[in-house]
Amino acid sequence: MSDAPCLLVEAAEAAMLRSLVDPEHALRAAGTVLAAARRSGAHEAEAVALRAMALADRELGDLDSAERHLRAAIAVPGAPRERVAQARLSLVTVRTELGHPLQALRVAALAWAYLRPLDRAKLDTQRAVALAHLGRHQEAIASCDRALRALVHAPGTVDDRRFLAGGLLNRGLVRCWRGEWEAAMRDLTACLEISQHAGLRHLARLSAANLPFLSVRRGDIAGAFHYYREAEDTLFGYPERLATMRADFAGALLAAHLPGEARAMLELAVPDLEACGARVTLAEARLKLAQVELLTGDPHRALQVGEQAAEELAGQERTSWLPLAREVVLRSRLALGPVTPELVSGLIACADELEDGLAQLPGAAALRLTAAEAALAVDDHPAASAQLARLTRHAAVDERPDEPYSGGRLAGEWQVPAPVRQHALALEAALREDVPGAFRAVREGLTEIGEGVECFDDPSLRAHAARAGERLAAFGLSLAVREGRPDDVFEWAERWRAVTAPAHGSPATDPERVRAELGPGALVEFVIDGESLLAVLVGGERVLLRWLGGVRAVEEAVVRLRYALRRHGERRDWSGSAGPDGGNDLEVAAQEVDRLLFGPLDAELGGGPLVVVPVGALHTLPWSALPSLRERPVGVAASAAGWLRARARHDRRGADAPRVAAAAGPGLTHAHAEVAHVLACHRVAAEIPARGGRVLDALGEVDVLHLAAHGVFHARSPLMSGITLDDGLLMAYDLLTLDRAPELVVLSACNSGMSRAPVEGAPLGLPGTFLAQGTSCVIAGMVPVQDEAARAVMSAFHELVAVGQPPDAALAAAAAKTGVYEFTCFGAGDRPLYRLSP
Repeated sequence: MSDAPCLLVEAAEAAMLRSLVDPEHALRAAGTVLAAARRSGAHEAEAVALRAMALADRELGDLDSAERHLRAAIAVPGAPRERVAQARLSLVTVRTELGHPLQALRVAALAWAYLRPLDRAKLDTQRAVALAHLGRHQEAIASCDRALRALVHAPGTVDDRRFLAGGLLNRGLVRCWRGEWEAAMRDLTACLEISQHAGLRHLARLSAANLPFLSVRRGDIAGAFHYYREAEDTLFGYPERLATMRADFAGALLAAHLPGEARAMLELAVPDLEACGARVTLAEARLKLAQVELLTGDPHRALQVGEQAAEELAGQERTSWLPLAREVVLRSRLALGPVTPELVSGLIACADELEDGLAQLPGAAALRLTAAEAALAVDDHPAASAQLARLTRHAAVDERPDEPYSGGRLAGEWQVPAPVRQHALALEAALREDVPGAFRAVREGLTEIGEGVECFDDPSLRAHAARAGERLAAFGLSLAVREGRPDDVFEWAERWRAVTAPAHGSPATDPERVRAELGPGALVEFVIDGESLLAVLVGGERVLLRWLGGVRAVEEAVVRLRYALRRHGERRDWSGSAGPDGGNDLEVAAQEVDRLLFGPLDAELGGGPLVVVPVGALHTLPWSALPSLRERPVGVAASAAGWLRARARHDRRGADAPRVAAAAGPGLTHAHAEVAHVLACHRVAAEIPARGGRVLDALGEVDVLHLAAHGVFHARSPLMSGITLDDGLLMAYDLLTLDRAPELVVLSACNSGMSRAPVEGAPLGLPGTFLAQGTSCVIAGMVPVQDEAARAVMSAFHELVAVGQPPDAALAAAAAKTGVYEFTCFGAGDRPLYRLSP
């Protein structure tokens, strides 16, 4: 009998180690030991068994059960103090994950005195997690360093290796947050090697799960999504781990200025974090979700989620996070309006709070600028001037100290991002009615962005600079609109587009060059100024500026047209014509949009080819449905500069006949017949399997790619848009790795042409991604289209292209012939693919 307690302790320790590799088996085994220990009065075995059950619960994502078992272990009467301290050691991480990092540190302090040196090192790895969540990153690094120095010389049991790998993992994550990318990668790689060698699959999974986060922070977006898909498979069955990985990935995407993609991750992560009770990660995820809801255009939802995040963070005593939550709440209220003096005071106070935390200095500067603009909206010029002065005080200083002042708010004045400082200078000049000075400040700021934004090692600083640059360019555009000179409005509209989507624009676009390239055609660039929609017309001998009307009226008319076109398509019979009265509602809706957009331009527009540069809701407009544009070649471009660049790519192939590839995706009745007809139209053509790898290979080899497949469009997450193939979705982010792209891509799929940018800049989604990667022209569907209609218009389109028609003219003629207006020509489609002999 005397040996029984020892045997039970050994069995409980074995279950505890088993929890790391097979938590379900460990939970059952520890339960059996617990029952036996309680029958025999083996208090030490009881405490160890309860800790084993807690570790298994944590691995399975049940944090509440993990806490109950650990508290039961601590409360076991007669349990050795060291075993109680070890239970507290494990409780540190659980309390942190449940949303109480400060309490976790207090638990760690209680455990410290009764732990051996090696267990103290293990405790330090857990303390680091709590410190990191409290924003005390330097202390977290020091805690990990201290632990790793001891653990690297440990005997090497599985538990020792677990904490060694865990310490490396935790230090790697903190280094990620600090922007120390190479050091972070070394730590995560070492963690992965140790975990795999020791058979610690859960830690190997966690290391792999952090690769998407790290890849984004290092600027490898395509690689990040590749790692994410692998991590999803690896973490399947571990909902809390998977949700945490998604939340971390979302944070990196947000820092990289991809709020839509971050939102997609958070919509998956938040419900699972709620279900698992991972409250500390949940509060952070809610804060990120509030930020992305605001950035993607839903201030109502941002306010609701931001207030909930603030409440949770306050309950967790995470004071360093609270100003971030207050900021998103205040910005949401500002977006919802109206501006009040109380709101202005709140913005200024929050900027002060952010500035007190040195890690938030760029955000503090941006919020101070917002406060100044809000003060002007309520005619509080003294408050506005005071805030602007804080941002511009050192603008004339040529040499600044190598290090910021320590402490106090003066530290922030040396770290105002260039676009924020220049925006403040421009505002000050505008208030003095010095318009040339305001333009000069904006130009200098945009120049600094172009020269220096990529020099920031920290993507969060790059993101702040990019967002501030967008607002700075928008301010320049508003100044140009106020002055009313068409050439200036065109210049600043292009500058704004160059900042919002640099892959599609260039700030140095000359209207004369655009006119020369247009020939008999015209370009219309749409501009939003406040609640108004304007158009700049470039063509003939002039650049003209026209006010079109209110933005809201245009948005509503576009929605009605899309709905009418969809109904028209559903009523269309197999021949392509509409059923009885099926076209009436379409004609009414199309004429309304036509009147709003082109009525004020009708006298100057002419009858030649047209290039349109949309903005806002116009990114979703099926242009060929407008009566004035039917049978007229129309190309949709992200910017005039983007159109020029796409047009220049056309000449790279020479006079050879284009190489054509086509693939038939699943779920389309006539896909194979459509592909067969496409191939029959062209001289050098082949069918390829509708599989992701083969399609990506073809994109690097052919001049024309036709995909007859369904499309999936995510309005708020453009890079998550995709084309359905036999082996899954070909995602927009998969295209980011392309070194070469075809001259023409045809996406014969519903919604594949839909595009929207969260900042309402240049279009993203599939067409925008193809164009950014080097494609000259993309033909894509803007609304769902029936299989028969797609086959009809695509057959006519390729027949016309094969006899020498340019893609834009071929699509216009095919649409007029079939009555199928769902497709749009993106990019530069005004040159024929076949150079026919005279």
